Amino acid sequence: MNLTQSDLTWRKSSLRSAEGQNCVEVAALPTGGQAVRDSKDPDGPVLTFASGEWSAFISGIRNGDFA
Repeated sequence: MNLTQSDLTWRKSSLRSAEGQNCVEVAALPTGGQAVRDSKDPDGPVLTFASGEWSAFISGIRNGDFA
C-alpha cells in the first residue's frame, strides 16, 4: 500500500514550545505503526516507526532515557 501524507490523519503533539510553533505531528499508520513530521514543514520528510519501535520510543521517553 502506497500512502501519501494527505492519506493520513495528523494530530499535533500536546507538548510544544511556549510560542506554540515548535512541535511535531503524529499519524497512525494502517500497519499499527506511527508517522512523525515537523508541523512547520508538513510537506517535508516523514519518519515512520513500526508498532514495536514506537512503543519502545514512548517507553524511553517515559523512563527519561533521552534526558
